[in-house]
Amino acid sequence: MAEETKYYVLKQKAVPEVLLNVVEAKRLLDSGKCASVQEASDRVGISRSSFYKYKDDIYEYHSSSRGTTITMVIQLDDEPGFLSNILRSIADYRANILTIHQSVPVNGIAALTLSIDLLPETGDLGQMVDAIESLNGVHYARVLARE
Repeated sequence: MAEETKYYVLKQKAVPEVLLNVVEAKRLLDSGKCASVQEASDRVGISRSSFYKYKDDIYEYHSSSRGTTITMVIQLDDEPGFLSNILRSIADYRANILTIHQSVPVNGIAALTLSIDLLPETGDLGQMVDAIESLNGVHYARVLARE
């Protein structure tokens, strides 16, 4: 019979430094800032053996209160650069785009559907929608769903 895995949620101050450094080393590797485990381990001040010992057992916790996912539909002119302007506006509000779907344009107008993760540092959603709707080439922007 397999032993049941137990999970614990701890405040950062209760987690041993070596485990926090393993999380940081994993982040450095995932982001491409370090090319090898040795380089990442050296940078955070842990041994490679410590990294390998704990790498599969510690992950950063992301609370469901971290953000809210919205689905947004935008109708826009099919012109070069318009999609880029919309994405830049969303980035300016510190929101994270999860998915992008743009329909085939009909009569020079395309429908764009975005799934967006609103983070705690994201600005006001209403202001973001207004900013997108005010962009050149955007006919309308609406929030369809919020989770």
